[in-house]
Amino acid sequence: IIEQSSAPAQRYRLPDGTTFGIIASTTTPFCQSCDRSRLTADGMWYLCLYATEGTDLRQPLREGASAQELAAMITAGWTARRDRGAEVRKALERAGDREALVQLETLRQDPHLEMHTRGG
Repeated sequence: IIEQSSAPAQRYRLPDGTTFGIIASTTTPFCQSCDRSRLTADGMWYLCLYATEGTDLRQPLREGASAQELAAMITAGWTARRDRGAEVRKALERAGDREALVQLETLRQDPHLEMHTRGG
């Protein structure tokens, strides 16, 4: 490890000088200190990489919500956040009950539920 910071990635340097980071959210959850959320290109806001539900910010924006109204929605959503997705997944793994985060049929209906579509 070449760097210690509050970022969730552990950064490494290869012998040729190349640096890279690994975010091991499933094996080393950082839910308690997480300050990340995801906003998809079509306006869905997810408070956790493992979330199965999000908040639609596009609709209020298209309906003319002011910057203050959007800020209030975001503040309220973040303040009420209780997501612990990675911790829950790790506990399921320990118990031997872990399965796919989202079942295939559900993914077909809502591809946002796949982490990589949210930048995870």
